[in-house]
Amino acid sequence: MRSIWKGHIRFLLVAIPVRIYNAIETAEKIQFNQLHRDDYGPIGYDKRCKKCGQVVANDQITKGYQYEPDRYAIVEPEDIAKVKIKTTKAVDIIGFVDSSEIPVTFYDSPYYAGPDGPVSEKPYALLREVMKQTGKVGIGKVVLRDREDLVAVFPHENGLVLQKLHYPHEVRSIKDVPELEGAKKPDKNELKLATTLVEQMVTSMSEIDTVDHYHQALKKLIESKIKGKKIVEFEVEELPRLDIMSALKKSLQASSRKPMVKATTTAAKKKALTLVKPAAKPKVVKRRKAS
Repeated sequence: MRSIWKGHIRFLLVAIPVRIYNAIETAEKIQFNQLHRDDYGPIGYDKRCKKCGQVVANDQITKGYQYEPDRYAIVEPEDIAKVKIKTTKAVDIIGFVDSSEIPVTFYDSPYYAGPDGPVSEKPYALLREVMKQTGKVGIGKVVLRDREDLVAVFPHENGLVLQKLHYPHEVRSIKDVPELEGAKKPDKNELKLATTLVEQMVTSMSEIDTVDHYHQALKKLIESKIKGKKIVEFEVEELPRLDIMSALKKSLQASSRKPMVKATTTAAKKKALTLVKPAAKPKVVKRRKAS
């Protein structure tokens, strides 16, 4: 794993050398290129001025903030340079809080923070263990790519996670969601029945099916296309609409008859696009012949 940043986690007079690594795997992400349907040539894009219609070179492009329709405050690179925050190469911890105090909507991108060399291993382990024992997480700021980011430092297994956070002004209020006022509290019978159902469904995260079946099916589809095979697809049956009490009772009866188990590969495949011919008559998509 290659680091993307190196610096220190710093609080008061303590500075721990660390390296930062991406926690999210992007190599497995499937991306498609846009192609011209007639000859399958890749689609390119020109930077074209919407006012005069001319294609514009990069050195002729500047930045502007639209404060009124068709009116811009022009901001040149030298203007931005004046307000850039000085990079300190440090995650400055401002304080330690309970993780429950961090709104779930604040969470953004996670990164791993690892010790940078043998000299940092002892203080690194000390910070990790003290946060585990106290149940606290560090809240701080770090300058990355000329921007000051708000971050949280969590202990995770035998390491530390640097969780990038959204600033409060970036997060919309849930009060702005339409029709929330109409979602009033249910009656006691509905609540009691739903509580019983939830209690029967309590399990551990390790028992939950967390496989990305769409990603797997998409990979198989692409492999099949490369090999020139026919693609078989099927439509997922829509569930009938039921009233809430009827749905709760039927769910409760079903869950009480058999224990909740981890989804098997066979069961999971029924929910996703498949390349294996099902029992019902499949819809066959004919492959386009190359000219």
